[in-house]
Amino acid sequence: MPARNRRLPRDLAWPLTPTDIRTVLGAQETDAADLDFGDRPWEDGTALHVEWVPRLSSSYGGGIHPRWWSTVRIRVAPLPAAERAAARHILRQSALPELAAWISAARHAPETWTLSRHSRSWRPEGSSTAHRDDQQPYL
Repeated sequence: MPARNRRLPRDLAWPLTPTDIRTVLGAQETDAADLDFGDRPWEDGTALHVEWVPRLSSSYGGGIHPRWWSTVRIRVAPLPAAERAAARHILRQSALPELAAWISAARHAPETWTLSRHSRSWRPEGSSTAHRDDQQPYL
């Protein structure tokens, strides 16, 4: 993302770009997902987060507009700028292919799974990534 469009302090940087995500997911899937670049780092070091938003059946599901139903939300959190290049390499190599597989599995999951909220998060750890499901601790 160009520096002039940044809303981050100079010591923070996003480890991924919309193009990185679009390249792995494809334009159609990226358009169907809500993609957001946060302005604060997560305390646990999470860099990439995806969430399944289930279909809610009655009157906008307590305030959630229907365009959010049966969709995914993808969040990219900033990391210290000095760690950006290494984190980007690691996330592109392992987390983004896992993200694409997770979204595909979610879209084809049985109804019992799709009726509840699910998530997966990734954070860089050394030369690989760690992930967690449904807000459980990182392994």
